[in-house]
Amino acid sequence: QVQLVESGGGLVQPWGSLRLSCTVSGTIFGIYMAWYRQAPGKQRELVARITTDRSTKYLDSVKGRFTISRDNVPGAVYLQMDSLKPEDTAVYYCNNYPNTWSWGKGTLVTVSS
Repeated sequence: QVQLVESGGGLVQPWGSLRLSCTVSGTIFGIYMAWYRQAPGKQRELVARITTDRSTKYLDSVKGRFTISRDNVPGAVYLQMDSLKPEDTAVYYCNNYPNTWSWGKGTLVTVSS
């Protein structure tokens, strides 16, 4: 059973930055990974994904502001978030892509002045 632990969230002012981290119990070598988020009252959505050769793809609304990266051993995935906006407020989760693992608890990001 893969365990995912997200961290790094918090309260930040608009235009601020945060770096989220996700540790995975085991290696993620050969696995596509992603960050997802779920805002209050909305469905969970894919924010960014990264392939095994570190090719990346982003949700249109975060392009140019967010950067996903990874370490295969030990397994970890990161999300650098810059120029944050109030609409980025959500609980952020990491998982494989396409998602097949159980979800972790996520980390709450609140963007507010």
